[in-house]
Amino acid sequence: MEDPAPPSEASTRPRKRGRPPKHIAKEHDGDAENRDRATEQADRESSPDDFDEARAKSKRSRAFEGTLSVAHKPSDQTLIEVIKGNGKFIPHVVKFWVERYEKDPKPAMVELLTMLFEACGAKYYDKSDLLDETDVDDVVVALVNCAKRGEVEDYQNSKKKEIKNFKENLESFWDNLVRDCQHGPLFDQVLFDKCMDYIIALSCTPPRVYRQVASLMGLSLVTSYITIANMLGAQRETTRRQLDAEKKKRTEGARVESLNKRFSDTHERITLLEEMMRKIFTGLFVHRYRDIDPNIRMSCIESLGAWILSYPSLFLQDLYLKYLGWTLNDKNAGVRKASINALQNLYEVDDNVPTLGLFTERFSGRMIELADDIDVSVAVHAIGLVKQLLRHQLIPEDDLGPLYDLLIDDPPEIRHAIGALVYDHLIAQKFNSFQSGSKDETGNTSEVHLKRMLRILEEFPQDPILSIYVIDDVWEYMTAIKDWKSIISLLLDENPSVELSDSDATNLVRLLCASVKKAVGERIVPATDNRKQYYNKAQKEVFENNKLDITVALMKTYPLLLRKFISDKAKVSSLVEIVLHMNLEYYSLKRQEQNFKNLLQLMKEAFFKHGDKDPLRACVKAIDFCCIESQGELQDFARNKLKELEDEIIAKLKSAIKEVVDGGDEYSLLVNLKRLYELQLKRSVPINSLYEDIVMVLRDFRNMEDEVVGFLLLNMYLHLVWGLQSIVNEEAVSGASLTSLLSKRDTLLQELEYFLNLAADKEGVKHGSELACRVCTILAETWFLFRTTNFNKTKLEILGYRPDANMLQKFWELCRQQLNISDEAEDEDVNKEYAVETNRDAVMIAAAKLITNDVVPKEFLASEIISHFVMHGTSVAEIVKNLITVLKKKEDDLAVIFLEALKKAYHRHPVNISGSESSSLENNSFLGCKDLAAKLSGTFIGAARIKHRPDILKIVRDGIEYAFVDAPKQLSFLEAAVLHFVPKLPAPDVSEIMKDVQQRTENVNTEENPSGWRPYNTFIECLREKCAKNEGFQDEKEGGAVRRRGRPRKRQNIQGKKLFDEQSSSEDEDSISAYEQDAQDEGRRLEDDEDAPLIHSIRSSSKLRSLGVSREESKVQTKTGNSVRATDNLSASRTSGASS
Repeated sequence: MEDPAPPSEASTRPRKRGRPPKHIAKEHDGDAENRDRATEQADRESSPDDFDEARAKSKRSRAFEGTLSVAHKPSDQTLIEVIKGNGKFIPHVVKFWVERYEKDPKPAMVELLTMLFEACGAKYYDKSDLLDETDVDDVVVALVNCAKRGEVEDYQNSKKKEIKNFKENLESFWDNLVRDCQHGPLFDQVLFDKCMDYIIALSCTPPRVYRQVASLMGLSLVTSYITIANMLGAQRETTRRQLDAEKKKRTEGARVESLNKRFSDTHERITLLEEMMRKIFTGLFVHRYRDIDPNIRMSCIESLGAWILSYPSLFLQDLYLKYLGWTLNDKNAGVRKASINALQNLYEVDDNVPTLGLFTERFSGRMIELADDIDVSVAVHAIGLVKQLLRHQLIPEDDLGPLYDLLIDDPPEIRHAIGALVYDHLIAQKFNSFQSGSKDETGNTSEVHLKRMLRILEEFPQDPILSIYVIDDVWEYMTAIKDWKSIISLLLDENPSVELSDSDATNLVRLLCASVKKAVGERIVPATDNRKQYYNKAQKEVFENNKLDITVALMKTYPLLLRKFISDKAKVSSLVEIVLHMNLEYYSLKRQEQNFKNLLQLMKEAFFKHGDKDPLRACVKAIDFCCIESQGELQDFARNKLKELEDEIIAKLKSAIKEVVDGGDEYSLLVNLKRLYELQLKRSVPINSLYEDIVMVLRDFRNMEDEVVGFLLLNMYLHLVWGLQSIVNEEAVSGASLTSLLSKRDTLLQELEYFLNLAADKEGVKHGSELACRVCTILAETWFLFRTTNFNKTKLEILGYRPDANMLQKFWELCRQQLNISDEAEDEDVNKEYAVETNRDAVMIAAAKLITNDVVPKEFLASEIISHFVMHGTSVAEIVKNLITVLKKKEDDLAVIFLEALKKAYHRHPVNISGSESSSLENNSFLGCKDLAAKLSGTFIGAARIKHRPDILKIVRDGIEYAFVDAPKQLSFLEAAVLHFVPKLPAPDVSEIMKDVQQRTENVNTEENPSGWRPYNTFIECLREKCAKNEGFQDEKEGGAVRRRGRPRKRQNIQGKKLFDEQSSSEDEDSISAYEQDAQDEGRRLEDDEDAPLIHSIRSSSKLRSLGVSREESKVQTKTGNSVRATDNLSASRTSGASS
């Protein structure tokens, strides 16, 4: 909070007439200030103008009183009513109260103290006690008893519209009171001492509302004291200067004596004010800064920061600064942020820095740690604080290492805050002026900044994604990154004094491409929420202007760049993609047709020069874009180039197939199949003449490399997709085209079935191969494409296809093999070109797609998929979770599916066990089933428990039935699976279930096999506990905090305790705050028991793999403040504040 400025000279000018009511406040303030001014004038030189000023003031007072009486009589309202009402009357009410106090102190004192208690929400009826010398503690204990009886009203947190300004009005009241009392009652050591005694005592009471309001009043008083102290300090300084001037004249007399007296009086008043500040600080602040209520702690720290800043002569010392350092570890994010903001304000003042040296040395480490705080807003503010420390060179460069790792953090706010720090410190070097003139950094500012940026990018691994993150972070602050001409000049070596290494050139090309994308409004880093970005009209205009600037800058030099780097696969992809963000109309408007033709020719050359995924995909997108966006003659030229490219691919493929048939190498075939695949992903390619050759080589050469076979199948599938689309879009479908399409579909399915059978029959097959994943995904997509539900009751019904049960079983067996490959084996393939299309996530998505779209019967496949819910990491679990959500919406028979999934998980390991490993594998089976049951039962929360009650009941009953088959052999199924669903049922259902289970053992001697019947006994014991509570266990767990009404009871241990004791320590607050501790502890337990949403605990699988993070490193602890990040690429631990 900011302190009011001292009154200006203009505010003290007398006015000759009253003002309308809406200006009353200003007139009154001026009146009080005139009185201050008059006193000072009298002390200084006893000017005769004082009489005129007094007359003017008297007239204005009468005018003011008349105006106010017409508008509203202050006597009509009590002090608390004024505070709850319109705040504009507060200055006048305070003025009248001060006048009454000066005439008769006792009644006025009672009125003020009554308001103090009422502001806290209490009613104190025995006002005669306040006139006597009653002990403060006795009154406060009586007020606490009122609170226990419920005779309290919370004005500060009330939602009532009529008292929405209560907090601001209360602060204004005390501030005006201190100002109006500065010439008398403020220093009589009676009025404010009494008020402070009650405020401090009330701030140490159990009722939270008392502590909140008392703390607010106490902190506000100190702020107002500081305002008066600063005014007196300015007067003391003026008096000192006048005294020094008089002493230089070497004259002694009344003038010097008067100045000495004034100086002494002013100093005494300042000393008294500082004593009053210390009293509130030691009596209130040192206890409340660690209050159980985070809002009280926050207000304490905010106030302390303002005090230190506005009154450093007293508060700018380690005795007070340490509290800001300690609260950097507060468990509440708001308190930590308040402390950080206070420190930021202190470090902004250069004069404070020398005094903060020891404090900085002690707490700078914690400030740096907070840059990776678990709360994003705290982390962003902490990064700003670190920038302040760097500006004053208070922390060593070596301590910033963990901060730079945050450049590739998830929350964009943190990344961009670190980007600002990196730009200021390392690129612009605002904090290290002596470095900015390095001898090796010559040239214009843009080139210098770009070279520094390249040095930063060198520190990160040669991974394009990490580089893109860094570029995105600094893009907003670095103007050189938008200087297209300087970047192109560096790439074309136009400046002989600058030499770029190959890695520098690669990073600079990435920087150019990323900057172009950002300039036209495209994301270069995927958003965590996957929401589409929307821009307003002004933003869209900026993007269009940037697009024109990019086009003009690159129009002539673009072909030169492509020609220079056409053979470099690391650079050509990024360069080719730039054309997607250019305005191609400008090539015609600027008469640059030849450059456009050269560009297309170079793209075609790049397409046939490379065989990797990224360059091929970039070239196809770029050429297709040119065919669509160019105009007139240039569009015809682009389409002809694309036709030439298609013809050349077909010719090269025929030649490659012939080479393989003749016993030659398969490399040429593989490369051209990749080219055809990338082209077919974008558009239909007429390969009818080539299709038979593809089928022939696939059937006749079964020993080809898996990758070649995979791309043969992919191209067959894509050709089938385009063929189906053309038939669907035709108005009149010919029988020949239908027959041809069916023939191609059956051919593809036969080839896929061959590989399914091969995987099932061949024991030594490579289960985790890329080909196996391709077969699973292509087969599922083909089934989906020709699903019967899509063609039923249409002219194309003959195209419908549904696999038989045997085929479906073989399909799932191959899928299961891919799911069960080890993490190490999958991590080895993570850097392959098409790893995202051939991992376990792709296989699981393909299988789940068959269920959600009713392609195959869900009785078998759905339960199989769900049984793998908890087996393969968070990414697969998220896929299964989404499948379950779809099944619930469709209102399918969840009970049957869930129960079958649990049975499969229960029997998964024992089916394949033998020998000594039996017990350990059975234990794994039990634990796996238990984890699955916990996950599945966790999907029934809130209203879903009521909606799906029949399903839950069926799972429990059928599960019990299954467990008692051949008892006690399968009784552990009760404990592993059924027990997790019982808490989701209401108490009457649980009671019936218990009776049913007990009836099953009426004529059975369970003592013959105690270990076998142990799960039964455990199950019965749990049922009894639920029934005894008369409510479902889960209702108590999830809804207990909601049902609980009012504040928890606390034993009456206040009587006889001195609440206002100068010897009491802050450790007493634990017992004082125990009034609310039970409720808070219960809420914390409920919060800790909740399962974190999966989407918050994982990154997307594809992003993790691209960042090179292993599966174990991707498991984030969402409930603790110190969650462990993946090191190296994603290092820096997140910290939550420690408990205060």
